[in-house]
Amino acid sequence: MIPLAAKLREAGNNIFIGAGNEIMSFFLHELPGLTYIDFPGFRPGYSKFLPQYLILLLKTPVLLFHIFREHSRLKKIIHEYGIDIVISDNRFGLWNKKVRTVYVTHMPLIPFPRCFSFLEFIGIVLHRAVINRYSLCFIPDLPGELNLTGRLSHGIRLPQNTRYIGILSRFTGMVTSNAGGHSGHDHYTIILSGPEPQREILKQKLTAVMDASRIETVVLEGKPGKPSETSVKDSIRFFSHLVSNEMREVITGSRGVVARAGYTSIMELISLNCCALLIPTPGQTEQEYLAGYLSGKGWFAVVPQNRINTDMIIPPVAPVWPAEIISRSRILLDEALAELSEDHQE
Repeated sequence: MIPLAAKLREAGNNIFIGAGNEIMSFFLHELPGLTYIDFPGFRPGYSKFLPQYLILLLKTPVLLFHIFREHSRLKKIIHEYGIDIVISDNRFGLWNKKVRTVYVTHMPLIPFPRCFSFLEFIGIVLHRAVINRYSLCFIPDLPGELNLTGRLSHGIRLPQNTRYIGILSRFTGMVTSNAGGHSGHDHYTIILSGPEPQREILKQKLTAVMDASRIETVVLEGKPGKPSETSVKDSIRFFSHLVSNEMREVITGSRGVVARAGYTSIMELISLNCCALLIPTPGQTEQEYLAGYLSGKGWFAVVPQNRINTDMIIPPVAPVWPAEIISRSRILLDEALAELSEDHQE
């Protein structure tokens, strides 16, 4: 959502950001000076023991309640702030008949565990019904064989209001600086993301391995709501949060990168031309599929969280995917936003 908001602001639009506290802190660092509205989304939570799909299933009544509540609240926000276009990230209730609304998702097909894959068609039908409520659906990927999402958004019948907009990254077009003082490929970088407790579990596993190997490592903890702090333990440096320019320097100056297989992380790594070792969040079927799909292309390496050890191989950062992903993405995004602007003016 950051590159979308930045692009729309460059075109002269007045931008409002609605989010919960943690995400709000992130936006404040990246896009200061906008109008911010407290509007948290549904947070299903994670477990150390139960798979994520089971957590979501158990919390379905809470999700439905939240959809109706956020749909009602959006009406009030539109009226109060005079908003005429709403763009939301995988939020089922933020459609409105009086204004243009855009639903952003990279997975019209929500992957089920293998034992329940025969039920995926139900999810496709329900998700299509949600998408059809919106004026447009933006998919941050490319059409055709050169794509990042595989069967999550390809090979299925998509609603007519769907548009591929290329990959999105806050690092795209950013001028490199040495603000963070990191360069020279003298360290490995660990990028933590996602909710607890899995973030902390991954941190403990990886830092134990890197510390035992005495490998110079930078850990980006991804906590923008916390004070920007730096700590050092033996050969490992921890950063609670870095602004984008500094984060870019740390990542591109790495010998190798380790990250979750979240789609935003994947898009940002590709925009930085950095390969990585992906570790899917256990029980999160989307990440498990993406990691397997992209490693099958030879674009990333992958290791399950329960197989992290000193023998795991972290690939060099050199990219192995076609460079045209970035150039085609710029064209697709410009076309989609032009259509959105034209439809709004009509």
